[in-house]
Amino acid sequence: MANSADLFAVTIDCPDPIQLAQFYQHLLGGRLLSSNDDFVVLISDCGGRLDFQRVANRQPPPWPDPTAARRLHLDFSVDDLDQTEKHLLSLGATLAEHQRGGQRFRVLLDPAGHPFCIATADAAGIPTATAP
Repeated sequence: MANSADLFAVTIDCPDPIQLAQFYQHLLGGRLLSSNDDFVVLISDCGGRLDFQRVANRQPPPWPDPTAARRLHLDFSVDDLDQTEKHLLSLGATLAEHQRGGQRFRVLLDPAGHPFCIATADAAGIPTATAP
């Protein structure tokens, strides 16, 4: 029998872990835990965990540069795209210049420059077809 693994956290490299953790706490709710200024854990109200780790000279990923190294980004399902976008912009996010989602989703950049998406429930739905 093969070993299995459980994903327990997604770690985000950034120049200011406390600031970025507080940004995502405003979006997801939850509580922040930290033993020092270089590493902060956000346990969201839904039980997910995001870790924020200080990395010197961290450059934000270019969006949407097809020649750049591929990195992951986070997607969040929200009830109201316009209202959530306005709230996130007031917290320090910026709207990415390039948008492909129409009224289904929006691409924003968090205060450290990481791209992330907010999406309608329809856009966030799990596909019904089985992957090959």
